[in-house]
Amino acid sequence: MDFALFYEIPIPQPMDQQSYYRAVWRAVDEAVFADRMGFHSFWTVEHHFTDSLSTCSAPEVIFGHLAAKTENMRIGHGVRLLPHPYNNPIRAAEQAAMVDILSNGRLEFGTGRSATRTELEGMGVNPHETRAMQDESIDTIVKAWTEDEMEYDGKYWQMPRRRVCPKPLQQPHPPIWQATTSPEGHIAVGEKGVGLLSFTIGVSPEVLGERIAGYHEGLTRCTEPVGKYVHDKVGAFTMVHCAPTRAQAKEEAAPSFEWYGNNNGALIAEFSQWLQGGSEELGTYKYIKDYAEAGAANTGSGMTFDGLDAEGAVIAGDPDHVIEVAKRYEAVGCQLLMCLVNPYDISHEAVMRSIELIGTHVIPEFTREDWASRGVTTPA
Repeated sequence: MDFALFYEIPIPQPMDQQSYYRAVWRAVDEAVFADRMGFHSFWTVEHHFTDSLSTCSAPEVIFGHLAAKTENMRIGHGVRLLPHPYNNPIRAAEQAAMVDILSNGRLEFGTGRSATRTELEGMGVNPHETRAMQDESIDTIVKAWTEDEMEYDGKYWQMPRRRVCPKPLQQPHPPIWQATTSPEGHIAVGEKGVGLLSFTIGVSPEVLGERIAGYHEGLTRCTEPVGKYVHDKVGAFTMVHCAPTRAQAKEEAAPSFEWYGNNNGALIAEFSQWLQGGSEELGTYKYIKDYAEAGAANTGSGMTFDGLDAEGAVIAGDPDHVIEVAKRYEAVGCQLLMCLVNPYDISHEAVMRSIELIGTHVIPEFTREDWASRGVTTPA
């Protein structure tokens, strides 16, 4: 199992004139350090209008900068929002190809469709059309990357014959991933033949394992992958913090872990209520209502650090404890553990120390035999 950094780039409140500057540059500094410490990849989201949660509205710009500042670490969209009008699919293809070139072929292309009222309503996106829009956009992007000239005549997108440039360095194209939360979504991602980004909050590794099994079931039915090949890797997201002692890890991480879980629960509850207030059924977002009613994501009762920690739904502790819980993720089929190291307001110094401890003590327990092939020097 490989280890990745995962970033929202939050803005703790209250803000000041330098808040955006500090948040972006600390994320860059932490990514550059993680590259030296042997992390497999750096992933960041695309969010809009949600600065407390995330100020990362232009990930492709950050990626271009990191392409020049890092050497080994791969760079991943976690995820690129594909429904219109978030991103024109040709612009998304062009930007991704440019990052792939600048990074010498290190791009991972994760895709998603969004699930907050703040963003969908703010961008004028019909939530009941996001899945079809996403599918059409992925189809367009693959054609743009792999065909000398292409044209498109879809429901949401049309383009006369053109040569899209540049083309990505990786052939036939960068690895394609898709994010999902619901158990049904894991199966659907497998049926598409793309990599799984399991973005679930508050579930144990063993529950994650059930969803990964659904993904593999879906893969068995994939006869025509949406890309030019089947990409069958599994990544899973969780909050991670490593400190010299378990007590210190809890002290530093608990407020941010709880804020993140409860804030996302509130966003999901708001989204569910918005959809149910419309004239249409929940459709492809039915799982949102299910989560809200079950309390799995709607955290009116409150997510607590101790509850999450007891389930293994987060990883926080000294290096030995981090290794112990991480092995549960590896055991259920996670191949890439995507570590959200600053959910809200963990200090830069504490995150840098966490990255160092994970790189020095944890990663070698999982990936030492693979490092030489990536040109990474194993820490002493």
